[in-house]
Parts: sequence; C-alpha cells; structure tokens
Amino acid sequence: MSRRSSPAILAAPLALALALLCVAGFPPGARAQQTAPQAEVKATVKSELPASITIQPRPVEDLKAVYATVESVHETLARTRIGGTIAELKVKEGDKVTTGQLLATVRDPKLPLQIVSLDARIQALQAQQHQAELELDRAQRLRASGTGTQQRLDDAQSAVDVARAQIAAMKAERAVVEQQLREGEVLAPANGRILQVKVIDGAVVVPGETVASIATETYVLRLHLPERHARFMHEGDPVLVGNRGLAPATPQAATPQAAAPVGETALKRGTVRQVYPELSGGQVVADATVTGLGDFFVGERVRVYVATGTRQAIVVPPDWIVRRFGTDFLRLADGSETPVQVGGPIPALDGQPGGIEVLSGLKPGDVIVRPEGV
Repeated sequence: MSRRSSPAILAAPLALALALLCVAGFPPGARAQQTAPQAEVKATVKSELPASITIQPRPVEDLKAVYATVESVHETLARTRIGGTIAELKVKEGDKVTTGQLLATVRDPKLPLQIVSLDARIQALQAQQHQAELELDRAQRLRASGTGTQQRLDDAQSAVDVARAQIAAMKAERAVVEQQLREGEVLAPANGRILQVKVIDGAVVVPGETVASIATETYVLRLHLPERHARFMHEGDPVLVGNRGLAPATPQAATPQAAAPVGETALKRGTVRQVYPELSGGQVVADATVTGLGDFFVGERVRVYVATGTRQAIVVPPDWIVRRFGTDFLRLADGSETPVQVGGPIPALDGQPGGIEVLSGLKPGDVIVRPEGV
C-alpha cells in the first residue's frame, strides 16, 4: 500500500464517527450550543463581582462550636382530679395534643351509687314537700273560715319552706357528685407533645397524681458555654445551627447576594432568646430560638456556632484562591501571584460578606485581582 492512499484510509474512520454522531442526535456544533448558556451565566456572575479588592483587615466574629440541647420552654403535667381507676387511656408517648383534649378517663364506682342514693332522698323530700303543701292549703282554708288558728298556719308554712330547702340542698349535693364524675376526664392543659405517660389502663390513682407530662409547642436550643464566654453572650445575638444528627457542618463562606447553602452542610440562623443570670457548674446557660425545631426530639443535641468575641482578619472571596501543587495563591494587581496560608470559612453576618480567612501572605494595602475564568 502506497503512502498516497494513507490519508484516504485515515479519513474513512473519521467520516464514520461523524455519521454516528449525527444519527445519535448530536450534530456538529451541538456542544458549542449547549455550553453557550453556561458561558453567559458565568459572564453575568463575573460582571457582578468586583475586578479587584484592596486588602484591609475587618472585624469578624470569633465563632465557637458547641452542642445545644433541644428543650421545651415549658413542660406541664396532666393530673387526675379525683381518685379511682384508669378506665381508658387514649394517648401514648410522642402524640401531639391540643388544649382540652381527652387524655384518660378515671372512674370511681362509688360516684354512680351516690347519685342513685341522692335521687332516692330527693324523691322522699319531694313527697314530704307535697304533704306539707297539702297541710298548708288545709290550714289556710281553716284560717279563712275562722276555725283554724294562726299558729297552725305558721307551722304548715314553715314545714313547706323546710321541705323546699332540703330538696335544694339534695340537688346541690347531687350536682357536686355529677361534677366529680366529669372531673374523671383527664384533659390536656396546653398544646404540645406527650413526653411521658405515667399510668396504664386499670391503674389505681389518687387525686393529683400525674398521668402524662407534656412539652409545650415552643422549643428552644439550650446552650451551655464556659463562664469565660459569659460577657460575650447577649440577647439578640445571632447563632448558626447545624442539621440533625450532629452532622459535621461548618459555617458557609457565602455573600449576602449568594443563594442560601443547601445540603447537609447548610446552617440555619437563630437568635439568642435569653441569657440566664445564674451560672451552673461553671457554665453560662442561654436559650436560642430557631425555626423548624418542632420535629426534633426533646433532648436531642445539635451543633451550634456562637460568637465569643471579635477579632481582626483578612477575608477574601473563596473563588479567588487558586490552588496549585498543594499551595494556595492569590493574584496581585501587578500580575504576580503570592502564596498564602488560608484558614477557615467566615460566614456572612450583620450584613458583611463572607469568605475565606487569609492567615499569612497578604498585608494591608495589597490589591488582589480576580483570576481568569472566575
């Protein structure tokens, strides 16, 4: 085979590959068409960022990672109001309840018997009242005809009044027993979640005995910090809260214009609600409010980042750091690159943009520029 025929032999496989791409739906130039929108997005983001930054230290919050416990602001108890036996238990641990919801029923077999006894006594008194009213009517007719005395009329009137008062007393006593029957219903005193159920069906209880403990719907994160940080804790201070499961999340280095971080490393923002004035075991105790704690377990531990003071630091955008051969570089305005040692991410707090802290390699007044392609 001559050398002149080799170009034709090489061109045949190329033509075949190009034909297969066309059949598969990827015509020539499709890759360029697909990457065009991405290039436009990168150009837009690039236009929003400054072209250069003059290095100046700025105060940043010194964040400390601690563990907080999910606690209920208030924990209330559902108690019995009468003694008896638990006839019906309607809740279990973990159930959500509302105010006035029936939790259990306490029954005392003596109360229905007392009502039957009171009904019989009321009927007897009503019969006596009827007899006294007949005597009073007879005394009134005799007094009107002049054959009866005034004393007999007064005695008959007094007998009727006494019978009526006794009936009223019996009815009031019956109402008390009926109220005791109604108080056999153990109701939820507040909205919340059942933490513990202290009784079982058929258990004998006394008045005031606890049936269930309820955590109210308002949950907070209870923080315990060493007392050396007590002077830095104030109401209204921001905190960063990690996700459930004690995930090793770190503060995100995001600017206020950037989208909120998502995924396992995303942090929620909370606020210190209360700082308790008493130290416990050499620790300061504080409560922080965070949205979305309703599905957490009471007593569950969560990683929290709190500010324990401020310090001066040099912060740069994370995308401007170029890593090459295990070393980080920043590009200066004169076109040279300087090696730097970077620290941890600095979150965006109090309106200041976040970024990456530079520990060494830069000095105040240096001008860094955005690297190409960022």
